[in-house]
This record gives sequence, structure tokens and C-alpha cells, in this order.
Amino acid sequence: MAKNPMIGFQVDRSEIRYVGHDLQRPECILAEPDGTLWTADARGGVVKIMPDGKQKIITQAFAAAFQETADEASRFTQGTLPNGLAFAENGDILISNFGTDLLEVMKRDGSTRTLHDRIDGQPIGKVNFVLRDRKNRIWLTVSTRIQNWMKAMSPKVADGYIALADEKGIRIVADGFRFTNEIRLDAGEEYLYIVETTGQCISRMKVAADGSLSQREIFGPSKLGRFGFPDGIAFDAFGNLWGTLVMADQLFFLTPEGDFHIILDDGNEEASLAMEKAFVEDRLTPEIMLAAGGTIAPWFASITFGGADLRTAYIGSLKGTRIPFFSSVVPGLPMVHWR
Repeated sequence: MAKNPMIGFQVDRSEIRYVGHDLQRPECILAEPDGTLWTADARGGVVKIMPDGKQKIITQAFAAAFQETADEASRFTQGTLPNGLAFAENGDILISNFGTDLLEVMKRDGSTRTLHDRIDGQPIGKVNFVLRDRKNRIWLTVSTRIQNWMKAMSPKVADGYIALADEKGIRIVADGFRFTNEIRLDAGEEYLYIVETTGQCISRMKVAADGSLSQREIFGPSKLGRFGFPDGIAFDAFGNLWGTLVMADQLFFLTPEGDFHIILDDGNEEASLAMEKAFVEDRLTPEIMLAAGGTIAPWFASITFGGADLRTAYIGSLKGTRIPFFSSVVPGLPMVHWR
């Protein structure tokens, strides 16, 4: 096998540049071949950043979507918080909404409708991430069914699950995860890789033709690094799986063999160790979490490859107001929308 080009690579902090300004919670980023970026925004929509750097916010309009039931109306009053994003086949934006607990689809003018709000007659829960595959199926992660998600930031809670939406409807295909976060399919769409944030690990499962999942196993170390919680992941073209450790603000990759390498560390070690200790002792609080984080883009949340050659790596964050990016030595794996 060819030598892994990522071995020995470190992100040069002096070469990190930025795009976007005054963003709010740019958690997830989508890139298009022409250089356009789309990022989730806490103001209730997405920000479109053009190749020339100009940007505009597109806020969700729910006029039709929230007139159907009192239940949906009450969810809207709780506030929309777009989290994971994916492009639908027609270019619309699929949104896993951490505020409304809905899987939504937004046209590029902002008009939004609900795709799914319940599974097996029950509310979906805290939807986190959405992914479309080559068969045009939609994969959805739910971090927890606990309404106050902070109570799920515990080593004792494992109620996250993965759902699949296709022509048959939506159904749960795997459950029992510790705060399910981002998911990615490998190049052949043979395995689904699953971030378990409070499990502090990445799992993977074999994907059958009908979308059923089996053979669950941990990929890489059973605990990623000394501290921190994995959040976002993305494959490069060589087969390395890149990821972020949120709050510890580290960027890492796992080789195809599962070896763990940190390539950027912007964390506060003392605060990260305090956070780790509190988590292990099941006494983690927002205050302890908020004390952690770095300066490049506080609370690294996701990694996205873009640029015409997919060699530009963008870091999404929960507390940043702009998007850092740098050049990668290996291109990213093209996503299903890449043409």
C-alpha cells in the first residue's frame, strides 16, 4: 500500500486563514465546487458565503410548516437551531434542527418544511446530523431523547440512535449510542462511521443493501486522546478519517488502520483536564464546559473539505464567528453532491 501522505503532517498555525464574519455558531459547513460555502447559523438559518467572500444570511421561513399542529407550533416557539446540514438531490438544504427537534428541508430562499417529526409515533428527540448517500437515502443521528440535552452529557447515558429515511419512510436502524453526533460513509458506502461524543470514540457498522446496520465495533482507540469529545468527522481521499475534539479544540485523524494522530491543538490543557475529570465523575456543567476551548475557532465542531481540488480544509465551530481554513496535503473524499 502507498505511504500515507498524512503521516507527519501538522497544521501550520501561521498558514491558517479565515473566511466569513459575524457568524453565529457555524457548526456545520457545506462546500460546493465553485467555492461557495454554506454554514449553519444560530440566528435560524444558514449563511451563504460566496467565492468572493461576500455573504448573506438566509433565515428559515416556517409560514406553512408550523400551522399544522399545536405540537409543531410549540416546537417553533422554542427556537430554531440548525445543526447538521446536507444537500438534497435537487440542491435544497436538509437541516437537522437541534432547536425544533425536526428533520427539515429548506429551499435556498429560506422556505422550510418539516420532513420528519416523529418515529414510531414518538418525538424524534435531539436531532444532530444528516447525511445523504448515493442511493438518495437520508441518514439521521439523534444524540439523545432527553429534552434537556445537557443531562445526556454523562458517561451513564446511551440513548442516542441512527435513523434512515427512504421510500419506505423513516425508521431506527441502530440505537444505544452515547450522544450520537456526526456520521460518514466510507468511499464504497460499505461502512457507516459514527461519532459517539460522550463515548469519546468512533464506532462503525456494516451497511447492508437495504440500509440495515450490523457488526458494530469501535474504530480506532476506545478513547480518543487524553481528553475531549469527538464531534465532526470527514474522510480524505486516502481513507484517513479526520475529526474534531470539541471543547478540547483538537483536530485529529485516524489512519485506515485506526491509528490516532493529532494535527492541530488549540486547546487549554488545564481547562480540558478539569472538564475530563468532571465528566468521568458525572458532574459536568455548562460552566466547566465553557471554560474550555481555544482561540482559532472556539469549540471545534466539524471538518469540511472544499476548494476545486478538495484540498482546502474548513473547521466549523460552536462559538466561533468566522471559519478557519488551511491547505491539506491530501484531498477530501468527494461528498455525494460533488459534481
